[in-house]
Amino acid sequence: MPFPFISKDKRRISTAMKELLNIDEIFMLEALREARRSWDLGEVPVGAVVVKDGMIVARGCNLMITSHDPSAHAEMVVIREAARLTGNYRVYGATLYVTLEPCVMCTGAIILSRVDRVVYGAQDLKTGAHESAFHLLAEPLHNHVPEVTGGVLRKECGDILTNFFKMRRMEKKARKMRERAERESALAAAPEAGGVSEEC
Repeated sequence: MPFPFISKDKRRISTAMKELLNIDEIFMLEALREARRSWDLGEVPVGAVVVKDGMIVARGCNLMITSHDPSAHAEMVVIREAARLTGNYRVYGATLYVTLEPCVMCTGAIILSRVDRVVYGAQDLKTGAHESAFHLLAEPLHNHVPEVTGGVLRKECGDILTNFFKMRRMEKKARKMRERAERESALAAAPEAGGVSEEC
């Protein structure tokens, strides 16, 4: 059976695929909105939404620093919220949209929660668990293998992370320069050690 979204000449994407891509971009923009919220909280800007029956059922963003929880990645936060709201630890029929390729931990949660489809934006070259560092989401040995689409709004999802870390580096550099200036000022103001007092 031919792939339903490809036309017979296999060179032109069908209308159905274009509509799907547009829907993916719409929901990825919502995930980006969550990523900006995590930026405002001082977190690494990654955002996610869970969509079921064409509706967003849960939103989430990175909250590791805010919640003092190393497992509070955007995917974990949003899957937990979706499970709570639907009253089932398995989120059947749902699509997870996330701005960054899921890591190994989040991949485990995706598989266990039975999310049907995963759509992500930017690749994570260091810890991505689908196509970058590991290839776990498509591992056929799992008892559940979600459909995966990567690269949706890749540039926008990558840019927010690039800009965030650029800002962090600039802040770190400015802090070091400020601390150095304060040390030099303190040394200049202090009397020389071992000096002789003019008073007698």
